[in-house]
Amino acid sequence: MIIGLLREPIHETRVSLLPEHLGGLRKAGAELWVEQGAGILSFASDQQYADAGATVCSRNELLQKADILLSIHPPQTSELQSCSGKVLLGVYQPLFNAKLMEDWAKMGITVFSMDMLPRTTRAQSMDVLSSQANIAGYKAVILAADIFPRYFPMFMTAAGTVPPAKVLILGAGVAGLQAIATARRLGAVVEVFDTRPAVKEEVMSLGARFIEVEGAADASKAGGYAVEQSAEFMARQQAKIAEAVAKADIVISTAQIPGKKAPILITQKMIDAMRAGSVIIDLAAATGGNTELTKNGERVQYHGICIVGDSALPSRQPADASKMYGKNILNFLPLIIQKDKGFVMNMDDDLVKGSCMAHAGLVCNERVSALLSI
Repeated sequence: MIIGLLREPIHETRVSLLPEHLGGLRKAGAELWVEQGAGILSFASDQQYADAGATVCSRNELLQKADILLSIHPPQTSELQSCSGKVLLGVYQPLFNAKLMEDWAKMGITVFSMDMLPRTTRAQSMDVLSSQANIAGYKAVILAADIFPRYFPMFMTAAGTVPPAKVLILGAGVAGLQAIATARRLGAVVEVFDTRPAVKEEVMSLGARFIEVEGAADASKAGGYAVEQSAEFMARQQAKIAEAVAKADIVISTAQIPGKKAPILITQKMIDAMRAGSVIIDLAAATGGNTELTKNGERVQYHGICIVGDSALPSRQPADASKMYGKNILNFLPLIIQKDKGFVMNMDDDLVKGSCMAHAGLVCNERVSALLSI
């Protein structure tokens, strides 16, 4: 069983596996082939992979010989023409790329997308969304502190007292919770909004104030994801958020709904009420953003307020991001490969079924299939 590690597109600094992960592959009876330069931007050289026991080769050779191809981002469909019968494993956002899943299925490729893995207790060690969101939440605060023209902590000096920064975090998922912890460590005063009342205790345990809005839709059966809310709730929510945004020096927004455009939580009118020098870090930029002014991959300057649209913050910490992502992959691989049998397909396993997008020439995920029929 040959597992092939593809080099990512130029904008991506992470890699699916690091040399330190090779021991886990050998236990599973697999060998690793690595495309030349695949780990360079994650500070893993070809020589380090070779020293760990991997075979370093060209991209064409890898595509021809590997049984399972690892690529965080989707490879070009044109280069997969001869990959029928192979397995592709990465983070492909199938709910936004349904046609791509269909194209790969018709090519005879089995596709696993780790962002579709059910978020259950058993899946925690394989949850790439959580491991990468953790990094994004941390990096968002560090980035905000770098841009913000004032101190984060309170300072009492002979020259006067500097008040602490006021940070508002929208969404208390993995990214939001890490952002709370990081902002508090830097000395900021933190307020948090989330539609799920169940996270209040966790937010408060980190030293932040939880902003409550009554009447939220029940998210207990959404597998850890946010759900759409009623118009009445959204109106109450906007009023509360508007009040909090006006007082905030820094806003970090993380709210996303799987397969849908990110909800607009911060209007232009709300931004108008912020003071000059304030910063907004929008982690939902890739799906439209949580503000009306967000542009993905850009910094927008609006009346002295900096709005950063960045959904790729984990790529700014490539060494640890790759380490954590690779461990997630290592924990998932035993579900689809066996030492004596090679690749196995067990659709009775809820994690295999949930993450498999295409197999045997068909799109096999119901949500993706439903999008294709629209």
